[in-house]
Amino acid sequence: MNQTSQIHSAAWVTFTYLSFGASAFMVGLGVFLLPLELSVKGYLAMGFLMLVQSCITMTKTMRDVQESNRLISRLEDAKAERLLMEVNKAA
Repeated sequence: MNQTSQIHSAAWVTFTYLSFGASAFMVGLGVFLLPLELSVKGYLAMGFLMLVQSCITMTKTMRDVQESNRLISRLEDAKAERLLMEVNKAA
């Protein structure tokens, strides 16, 4: 029942932010430099922004579900441990 949470290093967090920023910049630059009408570029840019937003939302939802399951599991473990202690006291 001993669960530890892993904390990311500052270097890893910085790397992930820089990677996201660099990739967003490169896609934005690529859309801007496309030889297309402004309306098509706007559509592609909106699609890119919606994709990023939905990825962030999906990631957060998956993490929330995982943490909820972990909490439920810990509660079930505590109930089982309490029940076993009561059985041991009665025996």
